[in-house]
Amino acid sequence: MTVAREINLLDVVELVENIPKSGLRAGMLGTVIEIFSNADPMFEVEFCDEGGKTIAQIVVSGTQLRRIWSRS
Repeated sequence: MTVAREINLLDVVELVENIPKSGLRAGMLGTVIEIFSNADPMFEVEFCDEGGKTIAQIVVSGTQLRRIWSRS
């Protein structure tokens, strides 16, 4: 499980659980485009296909994500 505070803006993250209503499956990669700070931070993540077209842009908790790459 990822500690949410380790996830930063523009990090590449992997979804660790399916979100069927958004058409997303565990293992899909996305980019963090916004962080909503509070006691339990939430992250807006954009998921794209191989051509760069947005599949979904959703807000998820840090427990649903695993950081893959960070620019910092």
